[in-house]
Formats: sequence, C-alpha cells, structure tokens
Amino acid sequence: MSAHPAMDGAAGPHGDVVGRVVSLYRYPVKSMGGERLEAARITARGMEGDRAGALVDRETGRVVSAKRPRLWGAVYDLSASFHRENQEHGENGSAEIRVRFEDGATLSSAARGQLEARLSALLGREVAFATEAAGSATCEYHWPDMEGLVQDGRTYRDEITEWELPPGTFFDSSGLHALTTASLDHLRGLVPGSAFHVGRFRPNLVIEPIAGASGFVENDWVGGALRIGEARLRVTKPCMRCVMVTLPLGDLPKDPRVLRAAFDHNDGNVGVKCEVDGPGTVRVGDEVRFG
Repeated sequence: MSAHPAMDGAAGPHGDVVGRVVSLYRYPVKSMGGERLEAARITARGMEGDRAGALVDRETGRVVSAKRPRLWGAVYDLSASFHRENQEHGENGSAEIRVRFEDGATLSSAARGQLEARLSALLGREVAFATEAAGSATCEYHWPDMEGLVQDGRTYRDEITEWELPPGTFFDSSGLHALTTASLDHLRGLVPGSAFHVGRFRPNLVIEPIAGASGFVENDWVGGALRIGEARLRVTKPCMRCVMVTLPLGDLPKDPRVLRAAFDHNDGNVGVKCEVDGPGTVRVGDEVRFG
C-alpha cells in the first residue's frame, strides 16, 4: 500500500489521482528569485502575487528578462517577496514587493524611487519598476550558440528574438507552470553530473507523481485538466526551456548541458504550462487529479 493514501492512483469524481503537490513557488518580480510557499491562492490570472512586477528598460520600453543574460543577467541574482500588511490577521492591507540584493539589503516597491535608482546603478541602464503591464509589452530572448535549438520548425543559434507578452501580464505565455519530480529525476539519469535543480526551472507547482510513474510524466497531461485543492487547471502545452536554465544560480555553476538535455531528450521541453479554469487555494500535500 502507498505511504500516502492519496497516491494510490484511485479514480474519483474529479479524475484519477496522478500525484501530490510537494512544493509551491511564487516569483513576484519577473526574472528574480522568488519565495517558497505552503499555500497559495490561484486566481483567474494565475498564482496570486506571481510576476506581479517587472523592470522596464526606460530607453526601449521592453520588459527586462534574464533570457537576455548579457544585458540583464544581474537581475537573476536578486530575489523578491510579496508582502501584504496585516495579512496574518486576515485584514486588507497595502501590498508591496520587497527586492533583496546580493549584499542582503532590501528595498520595497513602496520606495519606488530608491528601488529604481539602485536597480539602474546595478544594471548600468535606466529601468523603471512596473506593477502594471502595457497591452503590448515585449521581451527579448537570447538563443545561445548551441546546435539543434529548434522552435516552430526554425533553428536558432546565437540570435536575439523578440516576443509579445500576454496582454496585461508579465508572463512569458501561460499563467502557471507545473513540473514533476519525475522529469527532474529522469534528466539526472540521462546526464549524470549535471545539476537539474528545481530552482533552474522556476515552476509554480512541483508535483510528485504516483509510485511507479517515471520519465516526462506531465507530457501526457497536455490537453487535459488537473484538479488541485480547490483549483482546476487546464494543461495547455509543454514548457519550452530557454537559456535561463543554464545560468549560474546560487552555488550552481553555469551549465549548458541542462538546456542541451531538454532539446536532446524532450524537444526542448521540461514541465507544462497551465491556465486557470477554476480559482481556489492549493496547498503543499494536496492530491493532484487528472481528467
């Protein structure tokens, strides 16, 4: 018998149990490190507070992304947390985002002028801190100098491309990203010695699949629906990986093999993207049902 009653794969009124949530992550500022949560509210937009802010290049108007690391890589070394005053009492309070710098200093979005000045000095370019996305916001993406990086039938190599973000958001595409521990374990087996740490992939939901499930498990969920806690999610597409998974992260060194493995073994994908069909709260330990 499974050590977790919800992991037996039994069918129910809301589909078959395919796993359980083992961790939740939120990234309040695009391309910065985020925070680990025990519970999160899923809204129609996505995880509450996720990508609530972003930096904007004042010269070009483009949203800053570490997907162009030679220009914006320093953003990836920062972290952000979402804070609401009096939230421990269930009261409505003013929301703010706190940015933590490498030296341990923290600045709040409530002191926007100070925050923008320090970020601009760090990046060597004038940036604004935005919490509202323009309808036509764009980002840039650097395709590294690596063979076989193919998307939509085109091969890219050491190129910079531009894409438009979903209207009114700072997401690259969909509002939620789910990843299974099975995919990470599978990649570790394929490329021994390379660090397939969950932090490289920046998921919102990390799911441990039922006993015996292996490989890129979540590939089979595309086109279906997941019910997690009170929320219902529609799995829309695989998650195409980018240069960010290769960048140094904390004690992890730069590692191009991470991206190479995704393209060699799963068409460049690790994890899946989701949209919200039914809002609600999700918690670590919640069972995940598919169907």
